[in-house]
Amino acid sequence: MVPRDRLRQITDRFGYVEARLAEGSGDMAALGREYAELKPVADLAAEYDALDAAEAEARAMLSDPEMRALAEDELAALAARRPPLEEALRLALLPRDAADARPAILEIRPGTGGEEAALFAADLMRMYQRHAEASGWRFEIIEETATELGGLRELVASVRGAGVFARLKFESGVHRVQRVPVTESGGRIHTSAATVAVLPEAEEVDLRIDPADLRIDTMRASGAGGQHVNTTDSAVRITHLPTGLVVTSSEKSQHRNREIALEVLRARLYDMERQRAADERADARKLQVGSGDRSERIRTYNFPQGRVTDHRINLTLYRLDQVMQGDLDEIIDALTAEDRAARLAAMGS
Repeated sequence: MVPRDRLRQITDRFGYVEARLAEGSGDMAALGREYAELKPVADLAAEYDALDAAEAEARAMLSDPEMRALAEDELAALAARRPPLEEALRLALLPRDAADARPAILEIRPGTGGEEAALFAADLMRMYQRHAEASGWRFEIIEETATELGGLRELVASVRGAGVFARLKFESGVHRVQRVPVTESGGRIHTSAATVAVLPEAEEVDLRIDPADLRIDTMRASGAGGQHVNTTDSAVRITHLPTGLVVTSSEKSQHRNREIALEVLRARLYDMERQRAADERADARKLQVGSGDRSERIRTYNFPQGRVTDHRINLTLYRLDQVMQGDLDEIIDALTAEDRAARLAAMGS
């Protein structure tokens, strides 16, 4: 069943927002965003009301012998329209993750597997770069520490565009690879792993950081890292004293490094707060795809068999090459659909 009281609240609010926009009064930007969010639900609610009215009119015709056959046909046609419309309404009424529209901070680090894990981490970085390019997003490297063989010890990147966090949030977790490493002379298949974290970028209004809680150090960047390493004392390291979180940035401008490091720190603290709030709501965890625990293996990339398997939804695709080229839409769409189905089931119960 569709919660009609909730629909009425939304349509009333939509009418109010629409009137305010027509008057040109209030915060037009905020009203415009709210209007865009409410309109799809309001349109579906109007269609649902029209369906109810049409059914009532058809039932009234049943008492007329001359109109009875026509009324029965009309009622059958209207009854067929109701289930998909109610399904669309239930989906539209699902609580939205407030962070879905945010840009994201992407962090990749090698796990078990030594140099092969670092090389796989670099492969994942390129996979997400290509996916971002295909999606029309901007992929900006904030911090990159490379190994001598071209692997990654650490990557922190900013991904900006429409609905970035909504599309990438299920990528957080342990990604496992099975293949013959370039460092393996015997041709044996090794299993290695890398961890991916996707954090919604926080705004200052979401999280205010007390300057007294920060220790800011400048230093000279060092080690492999290509263009992201310089020889001046412009690199910035910020330590958040209450949590012990440490963030570094090594671009050329010390001022820009300070801004970038604060952005990453704010995102990490915001993510910690989101995780804490989620942990306090046991029911909310059931609505997630998987447990959300970043220590769990979420996906395996098997190169000898050319397959990729997402273990949370038992999805296996035999087109690993395309996936590594950034074609992630089928996997992301399946994860999103599973998440919606789980939340619909929870709402129904």
